[in-house]
Amino acid sequence: MRVIDLHCYPNTRTWIDCQGPYVDALAKYWKRDWTWKEEEDVAQEFRDNGIEACLVALDLTTTINTPPCSNDYVAGMRDRNRDCMIAAWGAVEPAMGQAAIDEAKHAVRDLGMIGFHFHPIMQHFSVDDVRYYPLFEEISALKVPVMIDVGMTGMGAGMPGGMGAKTRHAHPAAIDALAADFPDLTIIMAHPGYPWIDETTVVALHKANVFWEMSGWGPKYLPEQIIRDMRGRLRDKMMFGSDYPSIPYPRLLREWHELGFKDEFLEAFFHGTAERVLGL
Repeated sequence: MRVIDLHCYPNTRTWIDCQGPYVDALAKYWKRDWTWKEEEDVAQEFRDNGIEACLVALDLTTTINTPPCSNDYVAGMRDRNRDCMIAAWGAVEPAMGQAAIDEAKHAVRDLGMIGFHFHPIMQHFSVDDVRYYPLFEEISALKVPVMIDVGMTGMGAGMPGGMGAKTRHAHPAAIDALAADFPDLTIIMAHPGYPWIDETTVVALHKANVFWEMSGWGPKYLPEQIIRDMRGRLRDKMMFGSDYPSIPYPRLLREWHELGFKDEFLEAFFHGTAERVLGL
């Protein structure tokens, strides 16, 4: 079965360095160290597990002032490993105003990025903040989708003040407003949306332009209500993501298969819906 992973970070030193103090904070929260890999080792890990990866760039320039894991870097990594890295999500910093809009145009027109990923908690903003609507207007005009993290993150968790990040920035209500104001913009919610899983479900059901990828959690820990809805009313909305390198692929894929989904659902979940919605 084809497996398209919508949410893969590069896991190289460039990506680790981009996160600055978040790396040590997350290691303490997860009680395990983060270790980066060489690009060829990352690619081999995808190949060994049968993964067609969509890489995710990361830019935290305005919050922690680190060099970004840039669009040019991630697009280059994709281009060197097309057999196992089939697409790349761009990253822009909304607070940079016109510079973010210019970078969005460059990412799509020059680099061929599939769309843009936003991490509202780490980037310290909410996607329904109208100050940043000119950026979303440009992205919508470029006719590319966005992938937006929803729910709590481990980044900064357990640290004083959460390292300045506010979990409320990732509430699904912000997605609901963005989807209403930009009905032609395809939006993919990333992660289960804990602790607002029911509210995240409502947004996916209510807005035709909103979809959902279930990355960053061990499937066996997902609550029963979301498993039930995935079998039923959400079956055409769901896509696979890992949040690589968060969870080892053998464990992740095994647990998805152990949940008892029908083959028809798994075909759509692992590749069919991404093919239909994103043209992958």
